[in-house]
Amino acid sequence: MATVKKPTSRADFRIAIICALAREADAVALLCDEFWDDDGDIFGRATGDTNMYVTARLGIHNIVLAVLPAMGTTNAAVAAAGLRSSYSNLKLALIVGICGGVPKIRGNSAFLGDVIVSKTIIQYDYGRQYPGHFAVEKTVDDSLGRANKDIRGLLASFETEFGHERLKTKAAAHLKYLQEAAARKHRRADYYYPGMTRDKLFLPTYRHSHRDSYDTCCGGSINICEVAAKASCEEVGCSETSLVTREHTRGEGDYCPDIFIGCLGSGNMVMKSGEDRDRIATQHDIIAFEMEGAGAWDEVPCIVVKGICDYSDSHKNKGWQDFAAATAAAVAGALLKWYIRDDGHEAIHGNSRQEASVKAAAEDQNQLTSVKFGEQNSGFQAGIINGPVSGLTFGGK
Repeated sequence: MATVKKPTSRADFRIAIICALAREADAVALLCDEFWDDDGDIFGRATGDTNMYVTARLGIHNIVLAVLPAMGTTNAAVAAAGLRSSYSNLKLALIVGICGGVPKIRGNSAFLGDVIVSKTIIQYDYGRQYPGHFAVEKTVDDSLGRANKDIRGLLASFETEFGHERLKTKAAAHLKYLQEAAARKHRRADYYYPGMTRDKLFLPTYRHSHRDSYDTCCGGSINICEVAAKASCEEVGCSETSLVTREHTRGEGDYCPDIFIGCLGSGNMVMKSGEDRDRIATQHDIIAFEMEGAGAWDEVPCIVVKGICDYSDSHKNKGWQDFAAATAAAVAGALLKWYIRDDGHEAIHGNSRQEASVKAAAEDQNQLTSVKFGEQNSGFQAGIINGPVSGLTFGGK
């Protein structure tokens, strides 16, 4: 069992993890080696901070985990400000969870369960609405800027083919450990791969709507009724003749996600339009859409790590959320493996049960990397969005 100097105050924490949903935090918690607050909170919080925290050790790092009261950039900004006031020595915050993906990233296919990692962030719903045209604010004062040198250096190491492959190998091992831990604890969430047959990408122009002639949202209408929006594709009758045919090169056995690094679109609106998704992504190298990164970006040094649970179109469903939360947690855990501790960090001796299990799984996975991981993808660039953002909805993921 690993031995680590137990933190004595909030000043001993350098790493934070922020989750917007309980299902995201549950996945992260399964990777923690030990919890410092099993007998109740011992660290407290700063005056005015309303966040609730879980303190733990994940690998060689003491971490503080915060779960947002609700989704969105505003809630993330408030939570991040409180986190910064209570844990003033933080060096890195990971925003871990689920997101809507872009199915094609720089010529490579992204599938459900794959993970995106932020290099930069664009708040795509902040700007001015003109007649027939929405302009995103892109002045220096309004820009979110780029990450600090510490984070840029870490991400640059994962953009090499060697670093990228090594990160995926370690993430695969963490995912396997998480799945086995959930099974042992009889968790209700299903963190296993749902299967290729359930990974369905429809043409961007094919809307998720009722097909019966008597329904107001049927046919070519741009409006989708509330009932259809909450129903599955099977329930509303979406035709599989409108599916996009893609070659899936990864096996279903011990499925391992691919990892994409680039610019994320962040805002308080859920992207549910395949046409708007493709227009924005193609023009500006957006690789995914999420709802918390822009809020926390200016408050704490952060990296967004999120699993793709839908394709940011009207056919979104919740069937992939648990698996996507698990893959994101696994990549976050793997990323921290290579985050270098400064001289103020505690010393670690030996290996915990998790570390030993992950190491063994990584060694097994490393032998299969060239077969399982498929396409490599690195070196994404950021862009500034300028265009209408119709087809989006406010609310939950």
